[in-house]
Amino acid sequence: MGSNELNSMPRKRLAVLVSGGGTNMQKILDRIDGGEIRGEIVAVISSNSKAYALERARSRNIPTFVRALKDYAGGAERDAAILKILKEYRADYILLAGYLGIFTDALLTAYENRILNVHPFLLPAFGGKGYYGLKPHEAALERGVKLSGATVHFVNREIDGGPIVMQKAVPVLDNDTPEALQRRVMEEAEYVIFPEAVKLLCDDRLTIEDGKVRIKK
Repeated sequence: MGSNELNSMPRKRLAVLVSGGGTNMQKILDRIDGGEIRGEIVAVISSNSKAYALERARSRNIPTFVRALKDYAGGAERDAAILKILKEYRADYILLAGYLGIFTDALLTAYENRILNVHPFLLPAFGGKGYYGLKPHEAALERGVKLSGATVHFVNREIDGGPIVMQKAVPVLDNDTPEALQRRVMEEAEYVIFPEAVKLLCDDRLTIEDGKVRIKK
């Protein structure tokens, strides 16, 4: 795809779901500001009212919402509330930037192959239910792995099991703590490949064939 074609494309409308500090979201915003990502964040939805990511969004006048599971009868009701926001803001894609919730079928169907997540390890290892926050890093150190890293993948009905878009490895050091490894994975892998994958998404360069992601030239 040539530069003229890219310049004529409408900017993709992105909804970001968060639960914590929002540093991955900030890296995407930085790339949008630099003109590298042809998208705009139109809404930020958090599962946690105290997430600092909400402050990052408010400082830029991006609409923010809190949709916590504890405030609803169940996941289906929460996801219906999230879908209402996504429809109102005409979101093309959902980006999970440290979001800890698990979606139900209605939302997964509505945004099939349009939800992108970053996971703090090289999937399929140390993925699935319970592997979030420090837990993948703790498990990696307990097993004595030599390489850690991050994975960007599309979200489907299998937790951390969707088609892989991009991965980047980082070394595990002998004196690593889970916190030190988490920091290195974020800085050297997540902050690199998540914005790059979002750029490819917004440029319409990602396709899924036979369960595998292909990147168009």
